[in-house]
Amino acid sequence: MQDLEIKIINTSENKNPEYVTPGSSGLDLRAWLNIPLVLKPLERVMVPTGIFLEIPSGYEAQVRPRSGLAFKHGITCLNSPGTVDSDYRGEIKVILINLSQEEHTINTGDRIAQMVICKIEKALLQNAEQLETTVRGEGGFGHTGHN
Repeated sequence: MQDLEIKIINTSENKNPEYVTPGSSGLDLRAWLNIPLVLKPLERVMVPTGIFLEIPSGYEAQVRPRSGLAFKHGITCLNSPGTVDSDYRGEIKVILINLSQEEHTINTGDRIAQMVICKIEKALLQNAEQLETTVRGEGGFGHTGHN
């Protein structure tokens, strides 16, 4: 596996996003706030990170929930995964929502999401008169009968 170099500007006082263990897929993103943020039940908010990236063409960053934050506190990313395109140069922000019945306080430096860097493929869509048939066909959600 070859490492991918990505330029970063970190305007926060937090350390750069990092992989916590050798097997980690995601880099931890931390909140960059002037004051603690209280997230009320069912409230959503865009949380700044102070991180700006230059992602190489052919790659994207996916912003995903942290499992511990979701399970322990009901806090998750609203658009999951959130996509950061290679030509975006703005600050990485995380849309969080509180799905619990209790308020949750987010402080600067708190790990709020994880970011996974993924290689992408561009699709070349080709107009057609018909599609190849399959056993599933047009069966949608729950079509297979498995729970």
